[in-house]
Amino acid sequence: MIIDEVRRVLSLAIDAYRDQPRAAHFLRGQLDRLEAPLRVAIAGRVKAGKSTLLNALVGDSLAPTDAGECTRVVTWYQDGRSPRVVLHPVTGSPVSLPVVRRDGALSIDLGGSAVSRLVVDWPSQSLRHTTLIDTPGIASLSAENSAQAVRFLTPDDETPTEADAVVYLMKHLHSADASFLESFRDQGVARAAAINTVAVISRADEIAGGRVDAMISARAIAARYRSAPELHGLAQNVVAVAGLVAMAGRTLTQAEFVALSALAAEPRESLESSLLSADRFTSGSPERAALLRRFGVFGIRLAVTLIRQGVRSQAALADELVARSGLRELQRVLQTQFSERRHLLKARSALLALDRVVRTSGGGRLAGEVERILAGTHEFAELRLLSALRSGVVSLPRPMVAEAERLLGEDGIAPAARLGLAPDAVAAEVRHTAFAALRRWQAQTENPMLGRKSADACRVLVRTCEGLLTRVR
Repeated sequence: MIIDEVRRVLSLAIDAYRDQPRAAHFLRGQLDRLEAPLRVAIAGRVKAGKSTLLNALVGDSLAPTDAGECTRVVTWYQDGRSPRVVLHPVTGSPVSLPVVRRDGALSIDLGGSAVSRLVVDWPSQSLRHTTLIDTPGIASLSAENSAQAVRFLTPDDETPTEADAVVYLMKHLHSADASFLESFRDQGVARAAAINTVAVISRADEIAGGRVDAMISARAIAARYRSAPELHGLAQNVVAVAGLVAMAGRTLTQAEFVALSALAAEPRESLESSLLSADRFTSGSPERAALLRRFGVFGIRLAVTLIRQGVRSQAALADELVARSGLRELQRVLQTQFSERRHLLKARSALLALDRVVRTSGGGRLAGEVERILAGTHEFAELRLLSALRSGVVSLPRPMVAEAERLLGEDGIAPAARLGLAPDAVAAEVRHTAFAALRRWQAQTENPMLGRKSADACRVLVRTCEGLLTRVR
């Protein structure tokens, strides 16, 4: 496995730099990092909905979503045995803060301290294998807040980023978004590939003015962005998500279901008229104001429509809201592209770190080891090709594209998933299907109608099929 190769070369490097304590200590940290959960940063411009989406992914109100001081610092959310909040100041020792929740949400008082980062431990199945990192908004009105996010995600040449992957949120494709993604793309080893970045059209429900069909428009825009020239090589995928609705669905209460049911019982014309403006809808009602904060106009319209169509319980409504918010599609993308490949992404982070140490401290033999691992790791080639196919940089005849993307791990990296078989497919069926796919792609490598890039893509797929056959016993 690649992680074993990286572990071996890191051990060699630690020994090689034993007379340089700082470099050796840094590399030991990279070795330890291989055993830790995958680190995924949530990034984007200010007010893109980063904290809301993080809460939706966790299924709890952890990250503050207001404009308070906590949204201006890098905050790590990781699995822990018990709730704990630790402040890491710019100078001095870490300080434990009281764990306080107000109205169900985590409330953190920094006391005006100059903060390097916050670390929140929270018992959560969602954080078991993935640590989520909330970052300040890019292009914030506060230059320091924006600079803090940029320093964390795109540090200088001597210190690689601490994130293994990034979920980048944007309301629409702004030039600043493309510029940031370009700067995040690694300039060292494994460069020119978007293998560790997923873009999200956040607040997707606002695209069509909060209409019930807003997500249809948002998904169409996401599909168009996947092939947008501005994103070529910058993001592995683009997904549309209504973060507020996703969060509301994952934390829906019985009281909210009752309140929404009461709205659904009102005359359609009257309710729709009141939803034309926030003031008209709330009209001095604290309960309605709370619903608007939690669901937004789109979420209220969607929930009311679902209840009128026959949804009769809190659990059923919660499930429908999550399903229609786009969150499950994002979770699937994160599972197949990040979680299932966490060893590959962590190994990549370690190689980037080692590469920078070698370039700044010297070490020709180790540089050769890094390049050898990268050149011999087929998984990197697969992810680069998957990104190239989605963006249109590499083209294949239309009937072949779906199979190519599936073989490259679009639906998961298990052999059965790659071959389009049921998860419980027997070994003989997997072997037969893999062999048939191998023959098809071998034939395509000799197809005179394909250009050089397409033929090279077919060779990558041939190696993928050969790998599948070696995995089936």
